[in-house]
Amino acid sequence: MMERRALGNTGLQVAPLVFGGNVFGWTADEKTSFSLLDAWLDAGFNTVDTADCYSIWADGNAAGTSESVIGRWFKANPGKRDQTVLITKVGADLGDGKKGLSKRWISEAVEDSLRRLQTDYIDLYLSHWPDPDTGYDETLEAYQALLKAGKIRAVGASNLDAAQLQESLDVAKREQLPRYDVLQPEYNLYDRSAFEGPLSELCSSENIGVITYFSLASGFLSGKYQSKQDIAGTQREQFLGKYFDQRGLNILDALRQVAEKTQHSAAEVALAWLISRPAVTAPIASATSLKQLESLAKAAQLTLSSDDIALLDQASAE
Repeated sequence: MMERRALGNTGLQVAPLVFGGNVFGWTADEKTSFSLLDAWLDAGFNTVDTADCYSIWADGNAAGTSESVIGRWFKANPGKRDQTVLITKVGADLGDGKKGLSKRWISEAVEDSLRRLQTDYIDLYLSHWPDPDTGYDETLEAYQALLKAGKIRAVGASNLDAAQLQESLDVAKREQLPRYDVLQPEYNLYDRSAFEGPLSELCSSENIGVITYFSLASGFLSGKYQSKQDIAGTQREQFLGKYFDQRGLNILDALRQVAEKTQHSAAEVALAWLISRPAVTAPIASATSLKQLESLAKAAQLTLSSDDIALLDQASAE
């Protein structure tokens, strides 16, 4: 049985890796997505992360594409909804004024998500981006109504800094509203400074669950690309170019050393490092093939030594 971790105060128990569902209906077609979701549960994992905006950026795709694929999988496999901790998000710009965290939009958006997902409840509903035009009290009041109606089971937020998260907690306490019990920050071996320090300390002290995204830095930490020349002229160049500084190369070298020592891939080592971080509940990672999914399972089972962690910490220190 794979390890389960308490996700903050939500009452949810999650395996130490979360499947990133942005690939469903985008880089993984529907048939492949179904096989990946089946294999994910079979491997002992239980949590899937998506959002109402996935994958609106892809040519020909509408908002809710990923949610719709997951919904059709639930319909085809009726018993698997109860085995799945389902995370989705609201607030990203879907066009036509459909964005933000107002009570009006949240109450409409959640119904759209539930319909696409073909379920009557969402386990964890996240505010995707801060909304400067809406107060935390209004947003949390909207979530309170959804919690009371049983349409969602817990709430959290993505992309808040320490000051924003603290303000949201203060408002929730003052107004006796549900608080954000989960944070979804960008965090990986290269991108450390925004989460480490005040934000991670706040999450630890308040027992806020943490699910990290861009856990492999858009693929940089997979070790597949060793230099800027490897990505020159490709679509990945705009995402990965910034990582190929001296610090990035030091990280790749440390990953290579630990990978050789442990007989695991660089990606598996990078994810195992995240899983070992004291403030992190579970990183998000995606796969578009069963072979990649097998690698994720290996990462979840890999325990790094203190020497391995120290080497990676030193190489990635800012």
